[in-house]
Formats: sequence, C-alpha cells, structure tokens
Amino acid sequence: MDRLTEAVTHPDLKVIADLYAQDAVAVTPDEGEIRGRDDIVEYWRQMTEMVPDGTFETLHAYESGDTAIDEGVFSGRNTGPIRLPTGETLPATQKEVRVRGVDIATVKDGRIVDYRLYFDEMEFLGQLGLLPDETP
Repeated sequence: MDRLTEAVTHPDLKVIADLYAQDAVAVTPDEGEIRGRDDIVEYWRQMTEMVPDGTFETLHAYESGDTAIDEGVFSGRNTGPIRLPTGETLPATQKEVRVRGVDIATVKDGRIVDYRLYFDEMEFLGQLGLLPDETP
C-alpha cells in the first residue's frame, strides 16, 4: 500500500502497473468495477492527470494477513481535465479538493489482486464545483 501511495502521489504509471496482477480487480466509487491491470492503470492515469499534485496523508494503516487498509485524506488542486463517465471531459476547475477515503488492497504473490477505494464522490464533485446549484 505504501508503494501504491508513493506511485500515485508522484505519478509513475510503470510502477503502478507493476504493483497490480494482470487479472486484478478494482472497485471505485466513480468508475465501479474495473477489471485488469491495464484498465486499472488507465484509471490511475486519469486521476493523477486530473490532480497531478495530489497527496495522500495516511491517518490510520492496518495490515492483516494479505490485506492492507489505509484511511486518510487526499488533497490537491484540479489542474487537469476531468473525465466524465460518459467519456466526455471537462476543463480543469483549478479548485482545491480535500477528501477522506479508505483504500483496501489484497496481495497475492507480491501483487495487488483486489483493490477497493472508498471516498465520498458527492463531496469530491462539490469541492470541484460540479454539482448543480441547490438554490431554488
């Protein structure tokens, strides 16, 4: 988990790819289930492009057997394009984000085989200014 955090906060897609098994599965709030190393790396490419200076401050870290869990705060400025689930992209908002999240990774033979990321997507979109105005 420490190597993944380092590779994501100092974007290195080759290192990220080396951390995942070829048939790894990831689940995220924004993309749902992602199957296979290449698609997971593409997810991280888009995330690190969207917030290239992003950092993750670990608040709690746990390990049990082959599973690691990190709870922390992701923060940074959105200076890159935002990809929507429709495939469309929005220009960067230049807004700061700070969102709590939890990562859970299960490792087999030295590679992540199952990865789960949890964060409040509505909070994230709100901080980016992408939610509709709630004023009637």
